[in-house]
Amino acid sequence: MGEARSRRRQGSAPKDAGPESYPPLDAGPAPRRPSADADAVDAALAVESAADELAVESGSGAEAVVGRWGSPLGRLLRSVLAFVAFFLIVGLVWEAFKWLFGDPWRYNDILGSGLDYVHVPPFRLSQASDLQLPHIWDIAYVLTEPVQRNADASLGSYLVGAAMSTWSMALIGFAIGALIGILLASIFVHSRLAERAFLPYVIASQAIPIVALAPIISAAAGRGNTAVIIIAVYLTFFPVTIAQARGLRSPDPRSLELMRSLAASRWDIYRKVRLPASVPYLFTALKVAAAAAIVGAIIGEGPGGVKDGLGRAIINFNQQYITGPEKLWATILVASLTGIFFFLIVRIAEVVSLRRRERPASDGRARAAGPGATGGG
Repeated sequence: MGEARSRRRQGSAPKDAGPESYPPLDAGPAPRRPSADADAVDAALAVESAADELAVESGSGAEAVVGRWGSPLGRLLRSVLAFVAFFLIVGLVWEAFKWLFGDPWRYNDILGSGLDYVHVPPFRLSQASDLQLPHIWDIAYVLTEPVQRNADASLGSYLVGAAMSTWSMALIGFAIGALIGILLASIFVHSRLAERAFLPYVIASQAIPIVALAPIISAAAGRGNTAVIIIAVYLTFFPVTIAQARGLRSPDPRSLELMRSLAASRWDIYRKVRLPASVPYLFTALKVAAAAAIVGAIIGEGPGGVKDGLGRAIINFNQQYITGPEKLWATILVASLTGIFFFLIVRIAEVVSLRRRERPASDGRARAAGPGATGGG
């Protein structure tokens, strides 16, 4: 009876043992996986580190190339190349449109080579005629001709002087408008009541067309540069106000809470947290405002009675369009280049500012990493 009971216990033991089975007592040790050679691992890591350093130093690695184009200087170069590519594409489309729909092309003795070229476009459109749409090389050539008959100054030098006059007025309005925008944004961020009271009027002010507003400003401020500056201020302060207000609210709430826990004043929080965080937003608005200030200055020079700017040149050459359409197109070209020049100045200032911000951050990361990050110790 005892033997039967012991046999029953032995038979039921595997059921109570659970899903995990135990190895027999006479089994040998479990086989171990072959471990990698420590010297081989060190050699592989050394080769990988040397390859990375060689790729970065030589500049041939993909990461080095991407990093170079992603740097502030690389982004500035990309902006310049984008403008060049844009003008090339516009020029090709311009001449292709005239080649298909414009007036016949007749050129004798091209560049003194003795070659003649005659082309009759297969289609005709009045918008592509030489009067409505001159050739690009004709516009470039007229810049070297006298601005007026028997005049010593060329059209190019005259337009450069007019562009500098317009740009100087736009620069003054741009600076004043940027300061007003930053001031309004700072007030709105620190006072919800002021934001609810005045922000709708700031937005509504941009609903009035500047062409309709310019004569009113000129009549109120008087004819001259003052009206031009006011119009440039008017077109500058709005994008700066909106973008700067968003930038001042962009810091991490934990950073603001940390500053408050340290009993920092509103001025300290504004100067050390909010203002640095708003710099990218500010430069984005300034790039838009730079082009808008040029447009506002050109528009304001007409009713303002300014005689030395691009606005007056556009009016004069528009009256002479039948006899010389290339002069008006050349003036439009110089006006667009003036806006691009102002944009690139702001872009360079942005690159310099961001590089100064990135350099302390990279130095801090390098010091935090310690000497072991650069050496093999």
